[in-house]
Amino acid sequence: MQVSLSFERSLSKDVAIMVDVLRASTTITVALEKIPNIIPTLEIEEALALAPEHQAFLAGERGGATIEGFDVGNSPLEIQELEGETLIITTSNGTRILEGIRGRAMIGSFINARAVANKALQVATNHVEVVMAGVRGNFAIEDFLGAGEIISHLQDEELDEMAQAACLAIENQEKVDQAVKGSRSAQNLKKLGFGKDVEFCLQRDKSQLVPEFKDGLIRILE
Repeated sequence: MQVSLSFERSLSKDVAIMVDVLRASTTITVALEKIPNIIPTLEIEEALALAPEHQAFLAGERGGATIEGFDVGNSPLEIQELEGETLIITTSNGTRILEGIRGRAMIGSFINARAVANKALQVATNHVEVVMAGVRGNFAIEDFLGAGEIISHLQDEELDEMAQAACLAIENQEKVDQAVKGSRSAQNLKKLGFGKDVEFCLQRDKSQLVPEFKDGLIRILE
């Protein structure tokens, strides 16, 4: 099985795992514990228009800040307060990346790294691609390290050099945590009052859920 790491753009037609550690991947995974259907949208206006039709909660952020009028932000801690049938989420980076995946799209982060890696191996034909979301077109160290955590569970496969690099980068967990906490994204979230979200997102293998994006909808991949 070939395993590759890419940034922003997905090239695989087999299986791709989108990684947006702070915070879309983490928030979506946690939300699926109580909300079985999640609709990601690119635009705020689209989210607002769909909400009444689906009687859905609204979650989202721009620049890390909660969107005015939404039920919650893109927060894995806040999202635990919601329970219902449908959630509509719009974020700065993660939802955009999902729309560009041509193959089977999964969502991964530190909290479900082992589960998503194992599931990807089960369903892929010959290629697992891990896609770093980044931040507004820029490399984000937290996504590189989150990707490495996932790839560390795929080490017996044929890793490309970017995947190997990410895997090597996560060997010291203390340094990984320091790097993520010191990242631009984490510092911005702390300024906005979401410091506890960063700590939550760094938990390893807290969840066994694997989100899959298919036909415009995110659900648990059984």
